[in-house]
Amino acid sequence: MKKGLGKTTHHKACVKMLPTFVRATPDGTEKGDFLALDLGGTNFRVLHVQVKEQKVVKMDSQSCAIPQEIMVGPGKQLFDHIAACLSKFLDTQNLKGKTLPLGFTFSFPCEQKEIDKSILIRWTKGFNCSGVEGKDVVKLLKMAIQRRGDFNIDSVAMVNDTVGTMMSCGYPDSNCEIGMIIGTGTNACYMEDIKNVQRVVGEDGQMCINTEWGGFGDDNALNDILTEIDFEVDRTSINPGVHTFEKMISGMYLGDIVCLMLKKLAEEKLLFKGQVSDALRTPGKFETKFLSDIEKPRSGLENAKRILNSLDLKWDLTDLHVVQLVCDTISKRSADLCAACLATLANRIRTNRGLEKLKTTVGVDGTVYRKHPNFSTKLEERVKELAPQCEISFLISEDGSGKGAAMVTAVAQRLARQSRLLDSDDDGDNS
Repeated sequence: MKKGLGKTTHHKACVKMLPTFVRATPDGTEKGDFLALDLGGTNFRVLHVQVKEQKVVKMDSQSCAIPQEIMVGPGKQLFDHIAACLSKFLDTQNLKGKTLPLGFTFSFPCEQKEIDKSILIRWTKGFNCSGVEGKDVVKLLKMAIQRRGDFNIDSVAMVNDTVGTMMSCGYPDSNCEIGMIIGTGTNACYMEDIKNVQRVVGEDGQMCINTEWGGFGDDNALNDILTEIDFEVDRTSINPGVHTFEKMISGMYLGDIVCLMLKKLAEEKLLFKGQVSDALRTPGKFETKFLSDIEKPRSGLENAKRILNSLDLKWDLTDLHVVQLVCDTISKRSADLCAACLATLANRIRTNRGLEKLKTTVGVDGTVYRKHPNFSTKLEERVKELAPQCEISFLISEDGSGKGAAMVTAVAQRLARQSRLLDSDDDGDNS
């Protein structure tokens, strides 16, 4: 983490510690109307969020498809399509005459320069629009809106989905200073003292840092605990050598880890009478949701029978219990590793502030946390053990990319108003 925060060391760091330029969490005074744009896949959403009296009182949204030819066409065409959908949404909401601030969740690798300036590093998820990589996506969006000329937007705040998770939970709970996603992928953010963020000018206050912790271990720091199965998962992945930590704990990989473990036990004649079906030799066939089904307290064994039958495996009762044990071991390891990093974030906030005890909340999202029957319990128990001086609560995020994006925008507006007030006070002092 220190390496990622350092001015001269950050480019070599595996844990990137990216500044987000989000300088505060909600304090409950935020209010008003906000737009949010959530672009992260083949559909994107436009939202209208109304905030008052410490809660979101209204949230309307509309999804728009992005056709394949737009996903790989010129960037100008993509942003024109987004502006057209935004225009249509404003019509349906009778908001055309208003100029509203907008929160923009853009779930692609970007280097953020300011809260309203974000440079696309590279496209992922099947997108390959020309003329966008290396450019400021906020500027491209604003240019597309200007080309239409039938509506205006106010300030824009760029929002990483992890930050949105934290901020959507920060409105009902002002102790929320950590955001975590553990689903298909994994990541976390937290509030850091600005004086420790060497790439950003300033000494006072705080800034939310997007850790990008999925890359932990890309420098071989985790090699002591990586197993032969982890190395195999990495070797056969689409991005060998990167996202080491993510490959040990996130939903995209847990099924394959279990599958390789079962295959190994079968080859060693310890399972399925030594038989290995084609399904066990095929990556992706043993789905991560199978872990959740097999570990369910009452129906787990019945689910295991059904799943093993669907994979053409011959089993006996002992095999069912071994499969349950393997699933439990892999999901427990995931929860333990996740807890270790989470405890580190909480302890860092505590020591930054020189506190004996810290009370904090983690805003959390992701299918592994939400849907696995035991993961959240295992994680929470282990965090208590690893961070005994921190009292950590967990709050599930409701729509971090929509509501969270609106909250980031609302906080940015509040801080801008406060700084304008300070500026005018300064003017008064000088006169």
